[in-house]
Amino acid sequence: LDAVSGAGASGYGGPGAAGVALWLSGTLWGAIADYEAVFQGGNPSPDILLGAAQIYTYSGDFARGLDLFNRYRASGGALEQNAAIAYARALRGTGNAAAATQVLEEQLSSQVNRTDETAIQLRSELAQSYLDAGRPADALALLETLRGRREARLPLARALNEIGQSQNIPELLTEAAGLYRAELQETSAPSSTLLLEAADVLSGIPAERAFARQLYGQIAQAEPNNRVVVLKLVVLDAQLGRIGQTEASQRVLALVQPLPTQLAQQRAIAQALVPLDPFPELLPVYQQLLASNVEVPFLNFRVAQLLIERNDFVPAQAALAAYQMTPSGAQDLAPQLLYADIERRQNRLEASATRYIAILNTGTNDEDIRLAAIRGLAGIRLAQGRPEDALALYDQLLAKQPGDLQLQLARATIAYQQDLSTAADADAILNLWLATRPGETVPELYSLAAALPTARSRESLYQTLAMSDPTFIPIQARWVEAVALRNRYEGRALLDRLVNDARAASPNTPFSYLLEAQIAQALDQLDRSGQAYEVVLQREPYNESALAGLAGLRFQQRRHAEAETLYTRLLTYQPGNRLASQSLAELLLVRGRKLDALDQFQALDRAAGVRSTTTALRMRQIQEDFLRQRGFQPAWERF
Repeated sequence: LDAVSGAGASGYGGPGAAGVALWLSGTLWGAIADYEAVFQGGNPSPDILLGAAQIYTYSGDFARGLDLFNRYRASGGALEQNAAIAYARALRGTGNAAAATQVLEEQLSSQVNRTDETAIQLRSELAQSYLDAGRPADALALLETLRGRREARLPLARALNEIGQSQNIPELLTEAAGLYRAELQETSAPSSTLLLEAADVLSGIPAERAFARQLYGQIAQAEPNNRVVVLKLVVLDAQLGRIGQTEASQRVLALVQPLPTQLAQQRAIAQALVPLDPFPELLPVYQQLLASNVEVPFLNFRVAQLLIERNDFVPAQAALAAYQMTPSGAQDLAPQLLYADIERRQNRLEASATRYIAILNTGTNDEDIRLAAIRGLAGIRLAQGRPEDALALYDQLLAKQPGDLQLQLARATIAYQQDLSTAADADAILNLWLATRPGETVPELYSLAAALPTARSRESLYQTLAMSDPTFIPIQARWVEAVALRNRYEGRALLDRLVNDARAASPNTPFSYLLEAQIAQALDQLDRSGQAYEVVLQREPYNESALAGLAGLRFQQRRHAEAETLYTRLLTYQPGNRLASQSLAELLLVRGRKLDALDQFQALDRAAGVRSTTTALRMRQIQEDFLRQRGFQPAWERF
């Protein structure tokens, strides 16, 4: 839709009055239905092919658009002005930026002295082609010719947004947002097409999402039956934290089931779903959309994310490969993050670390990708018993961005959990975030708030975070604990309510029982916790969270033999689970089996490929105990 409102009708191939009106009003679904009916009736004329090629291209179906353009050209038709612009967009959308650039440069050279709408659109499209061809400097230079011209405002805004998003240049995104705001302000009665274009662009700029929501709201008020717009509103409300994950999932599923029958509407729904963090119930929806050939490649990435959460690695890798076969996927580093996560889950820690390092070595300026890679690599170093290396990674980033509070949150969590800083230090970082970024939630905020001891003063924070993401159990536990500190009966009642809500939302998953088990354990309701863990393991004997949780609970209850059996069982499924290995070593030590404990600690270092200071200290303590039991003084204590 973003290009249609500025493309005009010049060079358009005459599909009939109905198709032209639908296209120029931005209602592409009806136009596509119009063309599909024509195609079913027989061999279309060249003019019909040309009109349809532009419609399909601007609807996002670049492959179909390019096929129709090629059929039109094979019939002897020439491409000029806006038809050539659409053809170039189809080429660019199918991964042929070089050919798109050539087409646009030829068109622009023939109109070098023209300043009309078509010439402006040519420059905008050519700038975006330069970008895809790896020529961002040429793209920015070309856009200089459009700055300060009222008639070039929207084409310039589109190009600035695309370059700003792909090159991670916040200044260009801010400029694009300002141009859209100016256009809306100076247009007395903006069309729904302009409102939708502006909302779609501004919703992709975090600082502009609240304004984008207002624009979607205007459209929804005028078109209450437009479920794609309503869906975009729900997605934006979830991103803004106005609704929690449970409500978001319920509303999204109600809007997408059943899917519409028209492919163009399915594509619009798929595009609206892409920005939403995926949840398990959406997996069949994604798969149905992909089976319909909606040409929204990133859905494959979303499928892979959900399959990885289920430890279904082979189909997840197939989904990632399908995404990487597309032009957009071939240039995206995000799949490498998922491959690294698969390797981590398969206990191939050094392979995962190598992949994260390779991502960082690309020199990408996508800060989201860089931060995710740093976060992943730090997690690997922690799993390998190398907390100092994990902190060094964050220190390296903070040296370049000392004011980045999100990085400070992540570093504070690791330092506190590894006893390398005090609770007061971590509290100070948390309070600084809450004071300067009120209402903004990021994963690092959840991690630090959950790592710190429960505080009654943070009850409202726990509640806000828990309502925003009901699936993050550690925060749910902190919320219930904070309420119980104030009133233990209210705490138990809140636990019951959270469990009942989780069961109602996901009756066929073990989540509600894991939630019950972990929060009950935090409240010292150990029998209830154990029963909930047992329910999970009856349903899913290999559930690693339940095995780890119940093993820890049995350890806490001094039921050491049961705990050892559970830890051993867990390690058969997760041989690289460092926490389980450490816990088993400590358990063996408690049971008086010091040699077995020593072997377990040594195995930890062998698995990590590096000597951990923590395990070195524990092994030294065990060796000292052996010597003292035999009446010897350790050599290192003699001087």
